Amino acid sequence: MTAGPGLVALLTDFGTRDWYVAAVKGVIASRAPRVRFVDITHEIPPQDVVAGAFTLAAALPWLPPGTVVVAVVDPGVGTGRAVLAAQADGRFLVGPDNGLLGLALARANRRRVVRLTKPRYWLPEIGRTFHGRDIMAPVAAYLARGGALRRLGPPHRATPLALPPVVQRGRIVAGRVIHIDAFGNLITNLKAQRWLPAGSAARSARLACRHRTAPVVSSYAEGGPRQLVAVAGALGLMELAVRNGSAARLLGARRGDAVTLRRTSS
Repeated sequence: MTAGPGLVALLTDFGTRDWYVAAVKGVIASRAPRVRFVDITHEIPPQDVVAGAFTLAAALPWLPPGTVVVAVVDPGVGTGRAVLAAQADGRFLVGPDNGLLGLALARANRRRVVRLTKPRYWLPEIGRTFHGRDIMAPVAAYLARGGALRRLGPPHRATPLALPPVVQRGRIVAGRVIHIDAFGNLITNLKAQRWLPAGSAARSARLACRHRTAPVVSSYAEGGPRQLVAVAGALGLMELAVRNGSAARLLGARRGDAVTLRRTSS
């Protein structure tokens, strides 16, 4: 399968004050002049692979089939870690093999991964500090022009994203905060469909974090001023939120904090 629309999406921890994003886009546009760009974000916290993986997995299903995503959150650049290209449900991913692609690949129904081992598809000179420009960008351009994934290297098993386990003890399910978005919503690793009671019984469930307990509601707007509520978010994961406020600020919460969901029925 080849990339049809020539759309390249970028996700990085580069920020926008420096020249790094322009360099990556410049390499891609030089090799694929008809390409169009979408910026998923360049504001992933520096070296935060988990935040990058979560954001990538959230955005990927909404990009058109054939889109090529360049994901660069790469604290191991210049080491022996692999660089990958992958196909996931008709979209392409290019990035380091450090778990950054792991969550998106795990959520895909169809996936294929190769390790980039063919320097003829890279820039002629490869620096040790900017593989996003020197390796990933030219590979993305190749895929955006309709290049074949199989030509880039051998099959490879991508490193999975290491997430904390979910533990059930009777009607209590214990998990963790795995992401905090820009609104201060605390996104957990508890899948609503798996762990919430069905139907109206969900209203009696409670989600707790840092000694505060929140009722389960159907929307952010159902919460009162400064009231902590729990909702099933857009990714199907349980979130803690505050209407017109920040749950992270209210609780002083951080990623990795423990959460518990108390269910009234199994």
